[in-house]
Amino acid sequence: MFYMNAEFIAMLDYLERERGIKREILLEAVSNALLSASKKSVGASRDLRIDINRKTGEIRALANLVVVDHVGDTVEVEVTPKNFGRIAAQTAKQAMMQRIRQAEKEMIYEEFKDRAGEIVSGTVRRFDRSDVILDLGKFEAVMPQRERVAVEDYNVGDRLRAYVVAVENGARGPEIIVSRSHPNFVRRLFELEVSEIADGTVEIRGIAREAGYRTKIAVWSANQKVDPVGACVGMRGSRVKNIVRELNNEKVDIIRWSSDPKEYVLEALKPAKVKNLVFDTEKKNVQISVDEDQLSLAIGKKGQNARLTSRLTGWEINIGKDTSATNVVEQKVAQAAQTLAGALPVTEGQALSLVKSGFTNLEGLRDADVQDLVDILTVDEIKAREIYDAVHRQEVVH
Repeated sequence: MFYMNAEFIAMLDYLERERGIKREILLEAVSNALLSASKKSVGASRDLRIDINRKTGEIRALANLVVVDHVGDTVEVEVTPKNFGRIAAQTAKQAMMQRIRQAEKEMIYEEFKDRAGEIVSGTVRRFDRSDVILDLGKFEAVMPQRERVAVEDYNVGDRLRAYVVAVENGARGPEIIVSRSHPNFVRRLFELEVSEIADGTVEIRGIAREAGYRTKIAVWSANQKVDPVGACVGMRGSRVKNIVRELNNEKVDIIRWSSDPKEYVLEALKPAKVKNLVFDTEKKNVQISVDEDQLSLAIGKKGQNARLTSRLTGWEINIGKDTSATNVVEQKVAQAAQTLAGALPVTEGQALSLVKSGFTNLEGLRDADVQDLVDILTVDEIKAREIYDAVHRQEVVH
């Protein structure tokens, strides 16, 4: 028989009272560890069990022995090894510490399993390769490299807010996975900052993000008296400024959601001005034309504006320069050249040279002299004179 000391009993009381770890759980862990230690001393062949008095700490190793006089009968006797005290104390301590760690992990999972989707605050405690370990107070969270924002630098001691992506109960125990790059981090920031979103007056209908660079968020309200974009921007931009500050100056575009694809795409591409849109509903793409000075704005830096618009709206976006005005001019030039070639002794190429020099019709050519024709058409004076006379004959006939 062996008695655990008063410190052992006090530890059980403390852990049950302060840490919420039930005494039975710890005693079971200690009992299993002591059973293993006893088998090494007594012999593995014996049918052993460990009995621990939960109040006094009295510990006994018991074994079932076969009674020789009555074959088949067994009797349970105490077989606690001599000098078991030191081994038992050390084994019990190790078993308790291991079970405490396991119990704490289970508590982490129980407390955090329903908190996926929330924003938490923590301090950067350390780095595990490229992963950031955040101290959340009672628990730690992991921000894997894939959930970091590429343009953000983190240092030990930095205070961060992050989005709880998942609480995983894996082989290494419960793990709280957090992110600063997830699109829903921005969504939750808007829900916390904008009361109209929190109470359901304004809805977030879509969000597309390239973390650290730019986010597009589409909002809508069933209440026609409420401006959903204005509600998110806030008085003098106060609300969106708070969010942008949290995102380390990431650009945030707040647009009005629409069920009409044309209106939605036009809103999403702002501030770029669109000249024309052609939708292909079968291929789910839209061909967009803009003036040349709007092209870089519509496409965005490294294609971000077009890419985010595509993700937000669900339409493949193809942006090109509007050539309709150029085509009209080219058609007029060709038509004018054709008219001149039909009326004068010139080739179509020569007629085109005259039009491009500003002589778009016979009336205009009347102001040209022979030398002008020599210079424009690179012909000799005789040919120039022939053309000059033809122009003026046309005028007489006219």
